[in-house]
Amino acid sequence: MQSGDEEQEIHSTEADPFPIRNLKKENLGNQVYDQVKGMILRGEILPGTRIIENEVADSMGISRTPVREAVHKLEAEGFLKPLPKGGYEVRGLTISDVEETFDIRSLLESFAAYLAAKRHSDTELVPLEKKIDEFQRYLERRDLKRLTQINTEFHELLYSLSRGPRLIKMVHDLRDEIFLFRKVILNSEDMARLSNKDHREIIQAIKKREAKKAEKLVRQHILRGKEFVLEEIRKGNLSVPKYFFGEKEVEESK
Repeated sequence: MQSGDEEQEIHSTEADPFPIRNLKKENLGNQVYDQVKGMILRGEILPGTRIIENEVADSMGISRTPVREAVHKLEAEGFLKPLPKGGYEVRGLTISDVEETFDIRSLLESFAAYLAAKRHSDTELVPLEKKIDEFQRYLERRDLKRLTQINTEFHELLYSLSRGPRLIKMVHDLRDEIFLFRKVILNSEDMARLSNKDHREIIQAIKKREAKKAEKLVRQHILRGKEFVLEEIRKGNLSVPKYFFGEKEVEESK
């Protein structure tokens, strides 16, 4: 965390405006929430940065109400913490957050795969198989930058086959964290190859309507990713955005 003179502040100035743009008039609170949360997770707003509602609202050209709504939601989810003298500070993620996100994913997505195996129609698997092939083409070219997006599209297609709108919403609520961790995993060519191999096996199980097997394969797939990400953090690998994790906590996790 930053402190003292090094503390950052998000405020309105001509030289350094708040970096959120293109808000629509509808659901401003949700838009501010989504964008600020995404910026925290991508490291565009660092832990220790001070956020003041009035100044954010002024810099974005909107009223304070939607900013307050977004800030309270971010506080409730643990991304911001209130400061004694007013305003909020970006908390960032912790090792415990990483573990919890993967554990929740393993439960939700494995259940989605279980339902998909029971509820899908045969033609609905074609787009998933195309995503696997597309992923493989980029992997063979060693073009790893596109893999995270293709992987995300594969998983979202898979969730949709569950026919469970509330389940899908719960998974989507973690989408920013999930995307971040996928980037870490798929930055490794070996892990990318293993990931696509897993996807082929998962689709085969779903195609045969082997619901329990599909559920088990997805859980193993996600928990393997969890161990890889945690190990990368412990090793101090540069592909991991270190600004999410306090040095003390990383040391204690070794």
